[in-house]
Amino acid sequence: MSFRMFVPLVLLAVSACSGESAEKEGGEPEAAASAGAGGATATASSSATGGGAKSVKDENDLYNFSYSYPAEAGAIPALAAQLDADLAASRMELVAEAREAKDDAESNGFPYNPHYFSEEWKVVANLPGWLSLTGDFSTYTGGAHGMYGLESLVWDKKVGRGFPAIEMFESPEALDAALGDRLCQALDRERAKRREGAPKGQFLDEFEKCVGVDEATVLVGSANGRTFNRIGVWFGPYVAGPYAEGAYELNFAVDGAVLETVKPAYRPAFSIKR
Repeated sequence: MSFRMFVPLVLLAVSACSGESAEKEGGEPEAAASAGAGGATATASSSATGGGAKSVKDENDLYNFSYSYPAEAGAIPALAAQLDADLAASRMELVAEAREAKDDAESNGFPYNPHYFSEEWKVVANLPGWLSLTGDFSTYTGGAHGMYGLESLVWDKKVGRGFPAIEMFESPEALDAALGDRLCQALDRERAKRREGAPKGQFLDEFEKCVGVDEATVLVGSANGRTFNRIGVWFGPYVAGPYAEGAYELNFAVDGAVLETVKPAYRPAFSIKR
């Protein structure tokens, strides 16, 4: 369904572009204590409501899998079907990789650590004609560290299709130019907070220079519930800073320069934040 960019796993806190939040609807588990890999006890659960939220969890000695999306997404049949297909494909890929890794570990006399995949979709903005989501995902396939990343999905309710938020703009370079010094200054301020005033020159050059939008996940949010008037720029670790600093998310108000970079077909969905 979408392209996932992976970076080493650290704790991630994603701030939404708007103050909106999605409440997840619960339900009774459909299955529990099912047979796992090698006859080990496993647990599996799935909760969903008709046209609502979904949460699937499956844990055993071979793998741990979880996937969820909010009621706002589940209420749109075509979007729910797309996310369900991604859920199934993600689990199938995890199981195949885990089985191969387990066989390889046993053949070479190494201990096997269960593989892991998790994705949680959250609402950034729910507008009359649009639904903006983020997909916060993480995975572990062996080794010292896992991986994680962030996806953007904007659903056009009228047309019935979804795409990454960056596709609403003429190009990453155009948006980068429109943000200009605002992006670089915001990034440097956040770096200074995390580095506790450490002077420049103590980090690799790529961790001190300004980073472009083409290396980020772009999010679109709303402060008024009617139009997109805020954007988020999310950089994974190793993009704007070293591993220990984690991910960076910077938020900006839509101004005239940013609005000019929005493709004409999507411009009615945006407004300048006053």
